[in-house]
Order: sequence, then structure tokens, then C-alpha cells
Amino acid sequence: MGFATSWLEKRALFPLIFAESPDKGTGIIVVVPAFNEPGITTLLDSLSQCSEPECRTEVIIIVNARQDASQEGISNNKICISRINSWKEENKNCFFRLLVFDAGLSDLRDWGAGMARKTGMDEALRRFNEIDKPDGVIVSLDADCMVAENYFTSICDELLKKKERSACSIYFEHLLEGDEYPEINYRYITLYELHMRYYARGLDYSGFPYPFHTIGSALAVKALDYMKAGGMNRRRAGEDFYFIQKLVPRGGFFFLNTTTVYPSSRTSSRAPFGTGAAMIKFIENPGQDFLTYNINAFRELRSLFAGIESLYNSDACQLREYYKKLSAGLRSFISEEEWFRQISEIQANTAGAGSFRKRFFGWFNMFMIVRYMNHVHSGIFKKQAVTEAAMELLSLTGVPEPEHNPYDVLLTYRNLERASNLSKILAN
Repeated sequence: MGFATSWLEKRALFPLIFAESPDKGTGIIVVVPAFNEPGITTLLDSLSQCSEPECRTEVIIIVNARQDASQEGISNNKICISRINSWKEENKNCFFRLLVFDAGLSDLRDWGAGMARKTGMDEALRRFNEIDKPDGVIVSLDADCMVAENYFTSICDELLKKKERSACSIYFEHLLEGDEYPEINYRYITLYELHMRYYARGLDYSGFPYPFHTIGSALAVKALDYMKAGGMNRRRAGEDFYFIQKLVPRGGFFFLNTTTVYPSSRTSSRAPFGTGAAMIKFIENPGQDFLTYNINAFRELRSLFAGIESLYNSDACQLREYYKKLSAGLRSFISEEEWFRQISEIQANTAGAGSFRKRFFGWFNMFMIVRYMNHVHSGIFKKQAVTEAAMELLSLTGVPEPEHNPYDVLLTYRNLERASNLSKILAN
């Protein structure tokens, strides 16, 4: 019995998909969900142009469609499969093994990006289980992406070869110019990516210990850690966010900034929210500012997180005094009764300040922060134009301000992330 046999029997959605056994030297398996992707060969060309890593590599594509999928989407799935097979025939000397699964039309209620991603990642786990490689790397990518030439070698060097590391988010950059899409797409994807990076840097400024991006196309995890985190979920959208929130607190999660994933700047209705859906919303309302979270919300979180170690030895009176000093936004979000109950429970189940801190952020986690942000922006704070907020955060953190335009501000944020020290941001 392999390390994941029992888990797969209980949790995998499908039985064995590919009868062809993996090479025993396989160390990286990339999983790509695909719906309505007639241009899939752009991704395959990008992957094939990468430097070959020291391990054997596979790419699994899960072509899927819901029962209510559009006729165009269904037709494009057939084109996608045909082009994959043709590409495979024309690129027999490619260094990675290419596997494709046609899920056809499914009446499963939850079928979508999450279920397709789970199907492929579970199958990757099964293949690593077959060759008894619990440290094999399962990579999550999207069909509309391209990648840097060192994509596989960086994953191999920084994750596969590092025993203390379990999973990572991968540095990404949307393409900000080109002739593939209308100019408005590039304008809004600049604002959207700036929002994403501002939010992550705002979390870092607040003192939140896990300020990682949660993007399904820029994620990698070792097989055993994938299993221990419960595997990917079936959500139609946001599956990456929920999965990463289970991974990060386990430890060994880091930010891989030595390579790049290039997601598409297109609009998309494949998921009810996310980059593609946000693009549709912005393009349909071209006169609106792109609004993001008010920087004062991060200031409030910073005031909360700054003193949490002192709570470990605080008595009931001190806990209530700490609560009274919290900002109005935090006190309206967390009642005094909930505060006292949660902190008391954390105190009772930890044996030191370090374990108290870890358990505290198990309670006040990314889900809690999203709830807090939604709460305080429904009446306490007004959202800010993203460029203004991003400039203010740069000033607040001592970074020289760039030219006051979204493009230059985004480049500054990209450079800050690129300069991050991997060893310093490794989650414990």
C-alpha cells in the first residue's frame, strides 16, 4: 500500500484515469483544467520551450464542461482535445509526458474549475503514490497562461529539492501590453494586478504572517502535503483561495520568486468571480474608478496584531482592557464576548507565546480578514482608488514613490516582490 492509497480510495472523485504508469524518476506533474480553450497550444508551446529539469515531468490536462455549458464551449472543447493530440504527435521529443482526460459533459452539480483542478491533482497524487514519491511536486496552472523559461528548473531547485519546504505560491505577472486584446483589457488588468499586490503588501504591513497570493495558476505543493491538507476542493471559483488557506498554516509554505507565470489578460465568464469575471465588470463600466480597500483598514489590523504576544499571559481583566483599546472598526466586527471567548480558548490550548501566536492566526486567518474587510467597508471606511491607496502604502512603508500612474506604481510593487528573500518569508 502506498502513502496515499487509503486517502485516494476515500477522497478521490474518479478511479484511475491514466493506465500508463509514470516514470519512476517523475518529480513534477503539472495539472491544467481546461474549458473552452481552443488556444491550448500556446501554453504547451510555452512549457515545451522551458529548460528541462533534472527530474522527469508530466503535464495533465483535464478538459471538462458542465451539463449546461454553452454550445460554443462544448465545440471548443473538442477543438482543444484535437489540438492537444496533434501537438503531442508533432512534439514527440518533448521532455515532458503529456496526458489528457476528456471528462465530457457532466451532470455533477459542482463541476467547474475546482472540480477539474481536483480531478487532475488527485490523479497526480495517485501517480506519485504509484512510484512511492511523497515529495513529488504537483503544480497547478491554467490553460491561458505562459511561463518563464526556468519554470520547471526553479520548481525543481526551490521546492522539489528542499525537504523543509512543502508548497509555494509562484511569482506572476499579467501581460500589460500587446495586440491580442483591446487596449482597455491591458489598462484594467494593470489596475487589477495592482489591487492584488497592494492587498498582499497591506497584509504584510499589518503584521499578518501569511501575506501570500492565492492564485490557482501559480501554485505548487508536494504530494504528501497535498494529501494532508485534504486535497483540492470542488468549488467553481475561489478553490485556490480555500486550498491555500489550509496549506499555509501547516508550515513550509513559501513564495517562489525566481520564475514567473504569465496569466492571461482576457475577460472570462468561466467562474463567477476572479480575474476574468472582474475584467468583465470593469470593461462594462469603463468610467468607474478601480476601488480597493482603504489603507486605514490595514492600520487597524496592524494595531491589533502588534500586541498579540502579550495576550498569552493576560488575565480576564487585561483581555477586556486590550479589547477596549481596539479601533472602532475592530470592535464593531468582533464583539467583546466573542473576543474574550476566543482568546481564552486559545490561551487554554497553548503552552507558550509561539504556539499562542500560531493558534491566534488560525482563528484570525485569511477568511476572517476578508470578512473584516467586507464589514468595515460597508459603513466605516470608504474604498479608495487603487493607485492612490497603493501610493500611500509605499510612502507608509518607506518606499520611494514612483511616477503617479498605475503602470509605474505596479512595476514598483512587482520589484518589491521580486526582491523578497525566500528564507525570510518561509511560513513556519
